[in-house]
Amino acid sequence: MSQTREAAMQSKAWPFEEARRVLKRYEKKPPEKGFVLFETGYGPSGLPHIGTFGEVLRTTMIKRAFEEISDIPTKLICFSDDLDGMRKVPGNVPQQEMLAEHMHKPLTSVPDPFGKFDSFGHHNNAMLRRFLDTFGFEYEFYSAKEFYETGQFDEILLRAAERYDDIMAVMLKSLREERRQTYSIFLPIHPETGRVLYVPIKQVNAKDGTITFDTEDGEEMTLPVTGGNVKLQWKPDFGARWAALDVDFEMYGKEHATNTAIYDRICEILGGKKPEHFSYELFLDENGQKISKSSGNGISIDEWLTYASTESLSYFMFLKPKTAKRMYFDVIPKAMDEYHQQLRAYETQDLKGQLNNPVWHIHGGDVPKSDMVVPFSMLLNLASVSSAEEKSQLWGFIQRYAPDASPETHPGMDAAVGYALRYFNDFVKPHKQFRLPSDLEREALEDLRARLVGWDGGLDAEALQSEVFACGRDRFEPLRDWFTALYEVLLGASQGPRFGGFIALYGVDETVALIDDALAGKLVAG
Repeated sequence: MSQTREAAMQSKAWPFEEARRVLKRYEKKPPEKGFVLFETGYGPSGLPHIGTFGEVLRTTMIKRAFEEISDIPTKLICFSDDLDGMRKVPGNVPQQEMLAEHMHKPLTSVPDPFGKFDSFGHHNNAMLRRFLDTFGFEYEFYSAKEFYETGQFDEILLRAAERYDDIMAVMLKSLREERRQTYSIFLPIHPETGRVLYVPIKQVNAKDGTITFDTEDGEEMTLPVTGGNVKLQWKPDFGARWAALDVDFEMYGKEHATNTAIYDRICEILGGKKPEHFSYELFLDENGQKISKSSGNGISIDEWLTYASTESLSYFMFLKPKTAKRMYFDVIPKAMDEYHQQLRAYETQDLKGQLNNPVWHIHGGDVPKSDMVVPFSMLLNLASVSSAEEKSQLWGFIQRYAPDASPETHPGMDAAVGYALRYFNDFVKPHKQFRLPSDLEREALEDLRARLVGWDGGLDAEALQSEVFACGRDRFEPLRDWFTALYEVLLGASQGPRFGGFIALYGVDETVALIDDALAGKLVAG
């Protein structure tokens, strides 16, 4: 066993812990299908959101961890439940009235309100694949429409007809009395209207593989359960899909956790082996509400990537998947800076530390070096005080601080400069609010100004930090009040960077001029 594999078998990083659970399935004999199958499910009822991305990313991390501890081949399937009936019109898409006319039709039979694809389901599938491809995921895409209509699901559907009573017994236990009266695991799709029908089933003929029911108009109809004429209700569909594909691992949000026993049992009734599963906590918007595809709240993939790198988003997704997290624009700067801190730490860590480091899992062990010579949060403050509109303006400051850096040699840094300018203009600038200093703060600022005027220590961030510290140490209790004053008076913000580092980057003379403007009340007036 290699040294890396040995360390991975002991690692406490959650992807390795999950991978070891999957490996236990095949301790005695390898999978008959020849590979271990990881699956993620997607309901294309609205535009794909960031939670969907997180599910695929996290599953990919577990898949990579599995590949480190085992030689069994792996496969990842992204399954779209695009045969699902549209139960409500998403609020964040055009042509609302047109969509309302197609209620309860499968999403792949609803016209595309954007006018680009064969259907709304096809549009949303394309959006999903586009952003999965942006991140370089290795996956196979499965469409429920194709899965049902091409016969890939026929064997399991016929078995569901044979074992109808057993599956119904599992489902009825979980339903309220009123719902039990009309519930069936099978939902017929009307051959003329194309609507998914939620109607009682009068007869299930296992021998012929058909169901008989009355349509909404009272007409008796018999349809085969195969060939895309019928779909399974979503809970039985979950378990049936596991059985049909022989899924080994699937993760889902905690809203599914209470149904896990149902999915598992249905999978087993249909002759499958229940997979390993992982229930993650939900993403919340700025108000603590669950992020939803249909309401479009929270932050989208495209929005995050307007203001930060793909790796920073992956880093955010890696952290504490069992903990609910607010996911809004204000988490972006912290994610950017912490990701690069972890890149720098990786170079100094032993193998155990590296396997526990989020960047190993983000990059699949092929970890790059950070070229961020200035933290992202510092760039935001620099953009603030310099009123920079162009990347070249920020680079002027950066190159004085780090003469060997350039947009060509530090492409990650250059991209971050662009992100910082956009983030500053959209989120920081509108909320900047300067205030005048108190008498004690004015005294400390004048002391700092005098020290900087006489400064001959170059752009040594630590030495400058000591000077800033000295100005506040005997005046403020707690000392944090002094740094808060610096941020609020000089930067118009409630928090900020290590101030010595800021002076080194912005410039000593420039900081003196900034203090002069603050003391003269020009920043408040501006």
